[in-house]
Amino acid sequence: MTKSHVVQAAFERFIVNVPVGVIQPQREITPAIRKSAAYQQISASLAHIGLIEPLVVFEKPGAGYLLLDGHSRLEIIKTMNWSEVRCIIARDDEAYTYNKRVNHVPPVAQHFMLLEVLNNGVSEERIAAALNVDINTIRAKRDLLKGICTDVVEILHDRHINAHVFAILRRMKPLRQIEAVEHMIASNTFSVRFAKAILAFTKPEMLVELEAKRTVQAQSAAGQALLEKESEGLLRDLKAVEDSYGTDMLTLTVFCGYLERLLGNSKVEKYLDRNHIDTLQALRSIVADSRLGDANPA
Repeated sequence: MTKSHVVQAAFERFIVNVPVGVIQPQREITPAIRKSAAYQQISASLAHIGLIEPLVVFEKPGAGYLLLDGHSRLEIIKTMNWSEVRCIIARDDEAYTYNKRVNHVPPVAQHFMLLEVLNNGVSEERIAAALNVDINTIRAKRDLLKGICTDVVEILHDRHINAHVFAILRRMKPLRQIEAVEHMIASNTFSVRFAKAILAFTKPEMLVELEAKRTVQAQSAAGQALLEKESEGLLRDLKAVEDSYGTDMLTLTVFCGYLERLLGNSKVEKYLDRNHIDTLQALRSIVADSRLGDANPA
C-alpha cells in the first residue's frame, strides 16, 4: 500500500483530561434545549453516574480547544463546577456528521441491556433516577418481551420498532405473532396503527383467551369472517406487490428510457403527430411522469 492510500486516523489514540475553561463551544444552549427531555436525561445521568461519553474537541494551538460534539454535556458540566473533563481529540475540526452517525439501540437490545444491569445488582430506582424517567418506564422495558415468542424476538432483535407494538403482539398467540411480524417486515411498516389493524383482523382462536372472548362478544361471526377474508386477501396482495416491485420498477425504467429515445427521433414523432396524435400524447405523458418521478424520489 502506497503512502497516499494510507487511511489516517480521525482521532488521537488516548482520552485526555482537558480544563473546562479552555473549551470553546460552537453554539449556544437555548432555554428551550434546557427544558427538553433529552437535556434533562443527560443532566440526571451526569449527576448519578458521571460522564459516560467523552466530549469531542479539536485542539487550536495557542487558543484552547474547539468543541465538536457534546454541547449539552459541556453546559451541564459547567453548572456542576467541574474543573476538567475527559475528551477525545479529533484531528480535524469537522463536526457535521457526529449525531448522524449514531447507531441507536433497538428496543429488544435495550431490554437485554437493562436485564444485564439489573442482574448486576443495580436497582430499578437508581436506573430511573439516572435516566430521569418514571420507574414504571423502566419496568415496562424490563417486561417488554413477556408473552412474546422466541422466534419473534429473534426476528425483531435489530429492528427499530415502537415498543408499544410488543403490547399488541402479546395479545396474540405465538403463531399469529410470527405471522404479524412477517406482515410488518413485508410492508416495512412497524407502527402501532398497523399492528392494531393486524390484531383486529386476527381470528379469535389465534388470540389469547381473554382477548378472544372480547372479540367474539364485540363482533358477529359473519362480520368477523368477512373481515378475516378481506384482510388475508389484502396481505397476500401486499406480499405479491413487494415481491415484484423491484422487477417492475426496473422494467419501467428501461421502457421509459427507450420510449424517450424513440420520441427523440424526429421522423417517428412527426409520423405519430400526423397519424396517431392520441397515442403520441399518451406516450409524452408517460415520459413526463417518469421524469417527474426521477426529480422527486419517494
